[in-house]
Amino acid sequence: MIECTVWWAAPLPGEPRFLALLDPLEQERHRAYRQDIDQRRFLTGRVLAKTVLGQRLGLAPADVRFDATCDDCGKPHGKPRLPGTEFSISHSGDRIGLAVAGAPVGLDVESATRRADDSLISYALNETEQQTLAGLGAAERTAAFFRYWTRKEALMKATGKGLRIPLRSITLDGGRLAASGDAALDPATTRLSDLDPGEGYRAAVAVLTAEDLHVTEHHWTP
Repeated sequence: MIECTVWWAAPLPGEPRFLALLDPLEQERHRAYRQDIDQRRFLTGRVLAKTVLGQRLGLAPADVRFDATCDDCGKPHGKPRLPGTEFSISHSGDRIGLAVAGAPVGLDVESATRRADDSLISYALNETEQQTLAGLGAAERTAAFFRYWTRKEALMKATGKGLRIPLRSITLDGGRLAASGDAALDPATTRLSDLDPGEGYRAAVAVLTAEDLHVTEHHWTP
């Protein structure tokens, strides 16, 4: 059995005590966001991750330093990494999440207010999956689509390859990976779980493991 722990948080205010936990590169990224909510989501993700991972590693949050070097361009805006840990940060609206596991992990959360039009469905789902939406009412169709979407996004994040894996190359059968066109995702060593991020949101977590998956969720405040 492999454990995965997920924390949910609301956006923190841009107070000095939180901003002080960002390293110089993170402070630069924080300032680059034009919208206040984007600054707050970035800040919250970093503070949440540094606090939780610092506790696990015996470090003060300010001493936790991530490597966010982009694999494509080398700039510091990639997925944050920390040696010896496996974690994933995701946010949507007023919900910021952190997942930590003992194997590569991907987390995705989406606002329930998003709509699923035909172009988005055809972009994300292959023909086999699209058939499962046929005959559903508008609300049921949207809910079913975003179950697919969050699961697929979580899977791609767990590999570290993101959208370099085409969404349509992943085939889901309910809450499990049935097939993948990318060697980074093997149904035998992939586990998925839907989450409960609170009213108005949908979320899923993926862990690359052959073991059974046990997930716990918590609400976090500083």
